[in-house]
Amino acid sequence: MHVKALVFDVFGTLVDWRSSIAREVDARFGGQVDGAAFADAWRAQYQPAMEEVRAGRLPYCKLDVLHRRNLDIVLEHFALDCDDATRDELNRVWHRLDAWPDVRPGLLRLREKYRLAPCSNGHIALMVNLARHNGFIWDAITGAELARDYKPRPTVYLCAASAFDLAPDEVMMVAAHSSDLEAAAMAGLRTAFIARPDEYGAGQGERTASVSVDVEVGKLIELADQL
Repeated sequence: MHVKALVFDVFGTLVDWRSSIAREVDARFGGQVDGAAFADAWRAQYQPAMEEVRAGRLPYCKLDVLHRRNLDIVLEHFALDCDDATRDELNRVWHRLDAWPDVRPGLLRLREKYRLAPCSNGHIALMVNLARHNGFIWDAITGAELARDYKPRPTVYLCAASAFDLAPDEVMMVAAHSSDLEAAAMAGLRTAFIARPDEYGAGQGERTASVSVDVEVGKLIELADQL
């Protein structure tokens, strides 16, 4: 391999969206709803909303817009009511998700030899805010907003490589989701799987890749060791 840059999935791979959202929902709604169940329901709307864009039924829009639409659906499902200002503030929880403990030291180690960037369905402002919240240091921000489309469309991965003036096989996609890595590999990128077995709750995440990958590890620091 002649990898020169690593690009990362963010939601689930670098940040623990479920625990972060559940904590804020529990604090805001005071026992009216189970925060973890709310987080799961909100996340369940994620792929269907993006598919509206991928299929051309909606023009490209930033993920904040889709998350806000999805939030209205989930609030109605749980029979929770709040004003627009409260909904907008709750929607911003995606900008302050907490990272998994191994991420910041792992990124610092990897940055010694590789260029690093997120390759997320989150837009640039969202990625900047997550980086500042968690102390991530990026060399660039790539992903959906740059490509004007959503993963797993090939253009998202190819735009990430192009942003660094690199060939696809000089870039490694790092993710905790086999489907993301499968799509990246089909676009010509190298792939690394990071296990996040608790992403959807205890024992409810992917422990091993279900597709062929170049590297498979349990923690981000282990990826640095292998590379």
